[in-house]
Amino acid sequence: MLYPTTLEHKLGFDTIRQRLKDACISPLGQDYVDKIRYTDNGQLIDKLLRQTDEFRQIVQFESDFPSNNYIDIRAHLGRARIEGLALSEAEFFDIKLALRTVQDCFRFLAKRAETNAFPYLRELAQMGGTGSTGIDKQLTDAIERVIDDRGLVRDSASPELASIRRRIISEQANLRKRLDSIIRQARQNGWIPDDLSLTVRGGRLVIPIAAEHKRKIKGFVHDESQTGQTVFLEPAEVFDANNAIRELEYEERREIHRILLALTSLLRPHLDELKRAVNFLAQIDFIRAKAKLALQLDAVLPKLVDRPLIDWTNARHPLLFLSFQKPTVNEDGTTAERKSVVPLSVRLDDKARILIISGPNAGGKSVALKTIGLIQYMLQCGMLVPMADYSEMGVFQNLFIDIGDEQSLENDLSTYSSHLTAMKQFVIGANKRTLFLIDEFGTGTEPGLGGAIAESILEEINKSGAYGVINTHYTNLKVFADKTPGLVNGAMRFDGEQLEPMYQLEIGRPGSSFAFEIAQKIGLPKGVIDRAKEKLGTQQVNFEKLLKELDIERRVFAEKNMEIGINQRKAAQQLAEYTALKTRIDNEQKQLINDAKQKAKSLVQEANQRIENTIREIKENKAEREPTKQVRQELETFDRTQLQPQALVVEKPQPAEEEFEADGGAITVGSYVRITGQNAIGQVQSMRGKDVEVRIGDLKSNVKLSRLEKVSRKEFRNATEKKDDTPRSRGLDINEKMQNFNFNLDIRGKRGEEAIGEVDRFVDDALMLGFPELRIVHGKGDGILRTLVRNHLRGYKQVARMADEHADRGGAGVTVVTMK
Repeated sequence: MLYPTTLEHKLGFDTIRQRLKDACISPLGQDYVDKIRYTDNGQLIDKLLRQTDEFRQIVQFESDFPSNNYIDIRAHLGRARIEGLALSEAEFFDIKLALRTVQDCFRFLAKRAETNAFPYLRELAQMGGTGSTGIDKQLTDAIERVIDDRGLVRDSASPELASIRRRIISEQANLRKRLDSIIRQARQNGWIPDDLSLTVRGGRLVIPIAAEHKRKIKGFVHDESQTGQTVFLEPAEVFDANNAIRELEYEERREIHRILLALTSLLRPHLDELKRAVNFLAQIDFIRAKAKLALQLDAVLPKLVDRPLIDWTNARHPLLFLSFQKPTVNEDGTTAERKSVVPLSVRLDDKARILIISGPNAGGKSVALKTIGLIQYMLQCGMLVPMADYSEMGVFQNLFIDIGDEQSLENDLSTYSSHLTAMKQFVIGANKRTLFLIDEFGTGTEPGLGGAIAESILEEINKSGAYGVINTHYTNLKVFADKTPGLVNGAMRFDGEQLEPMYQLEIGRPGSSFAFEIAQKIGLPKGVIDRAKEKLGTQQVNFEKLLKELDIERRVFAEKNMEIGINQRKAAQQLAEYTALKTRIDNEQKQLINDAKQKAKSLVQEANQRIENTIREIKENKAEREPTKQVRQELETFDRTQLQPQALVVEKPQPAEEEFEADGGAITVGSYVRITGQNAIGQVQSMRGKDVEVRIGDLKSNVKLSRLEKVSRKEFRNATEKKDDTPRSRGLDINEKMQNFNFNLDIRGKRGEEAIGEVDRFVDDALMLGFPELRIVHGKGDGILRTLVRNHLRGYKQVARMADEHADRGGAGVTVVTMK
């Protein structure tokens, strides 16, 4: 149920509907735009969204999808139902072009069936047709045989027609010869100027002749020029020839009518089939329009849940976003800086169903309310929505809004009466699957009474379990929301120092109206403001003052927390680096000591062996002087050279620089190549112009031909052997990883596959080392790389959430990943 009947106009959906009509190619799609309706069928919404999302990919990446001849032939098919009526050549030409477009669409989708691409659009094509091709081939072949590409009946449509047209051509040639002879004679006599030639009047060939000479040639005058100086004369001697040609043309016309009548009779049994084909064409035109609008809005397919829920991140008002895309010109003629929409992030679930938004006037409360209403309405009409793609959107059965007023002189309704009428509908119709939006709740009457009635109505609606958003300035509603389960306060942020709205919604606290501060800024006398404070009372003034101070303190502490967080991350990184360095030094020290002990042990063993050998030789020589002296000298030499302490020098092996043997031949499919500047060698799998698909190990990648260098088969074999000779496993140095790890990953400029590989390695290292928060810099651009990375990260169970970085540190160009 929708309330009120003017809901689309109040939310601005009528403007969205008109933009869709403008994006359609033909009236076929525009008729579907008029049929857009709000639905709470979750399966239908999901199907419509996925069809649009698939067509968005086609519009972006598939240039060969048919985009011409979306012709509305429904009127032609209606005339064809009448027995004995023949469609005209122009009507059959329209049918031919429309059916050709339908078949081209079917063929496009059929080619993608092998890769299982665009499943929802392929399902739509099967519903639109009656077979694998959708249209009876005999019918299309028959139309093709009769109607040519100029929209005329072919000569070959029947033997009789071919014979008639040959006779017409022959008679016209003979007639032209006779008239040319007459014209030459008339020119010689000076009756006809040299720049005049044969022409046609009333379907008959005539000659132009000066009016004063018209009686010099016997014949019939068919026409004259505007000045009357030239007449168009049919000579008497060609009367019979012209008559013969006219009779042949009548025969041709009768034969064409007979052919078209037969073709219409052949078409008539297929009218239902053709109607379905035209309906398919209309749906394609309509879905394409939704996809085009989605691209203009930078809209996405959010996660859809078939229950009431709002969990949106970075939602943008569609119409405001489009208006900011238009360039504006300053008074001096220069182009003004393009404005940007402040995104809205909001969550309503079963624990916090109703959001009470407060804050100053012109702070963005109404825009936030309309953003929620319009985006939810667009989604339940099957349209993609502008927000972060990881947002979650639920489905509501009822949508009630009270924005503006419904004053009516005829019905004797005041502003407040119209609000109360709406509240009555809300209280009666609200249930657990209702979303209601109320702007300036309780206004239009005495504030004390209005606040009390508003609180009572809010209490009743809360009992129904409905979801909603309410804008208000009433303090009692802020207090009620703080004390009541199911309700939560929210505030539109306001710079209390600069007295400027920030247009950002903050959930969890009420907002101040900043009425006195704004009055002071615009120059209202101080005495007036002071008297107003006295009249209001100290309790309310203190409450507003407290809210303002809390807002300023919150901003200060938020900045401090941000600074502390940065310092903590730096300290954690430095501590990790210090720990890793200390561990490495300790390990190296232990290794050196162990090596020294091992070497000392071997030296001692060798020394003992030398001593034993010396003693044995002395005994064997019976202590003779010379042999004993020689043995002692050898022992002293061993002591000086082997047992004295020496500095240990550890030489690290230098990796040999790889050299490749280039192959001068042209690169073809099957060639072995390497990317310039890299050592990995792969094999060419396929080539498409200057794009080459290269297989390197188990990885396939698309590379520009200019970046490849051909190498010989021998180099590829050597590279493979080197790869096989490398050890399959080696020790993992945690300390080294901890020392070298950086929680910031920059993947700007990388291709999709390369970027995903970098992200996988980055997240694996972070999980192993226990880092709680990571930053991935992907840049803004068109958001393709951002979407690819975030969709991939959702596959990690260890990832708790993802969010854009603060605007001062990269905004949407950086994804902050929080680990569980």
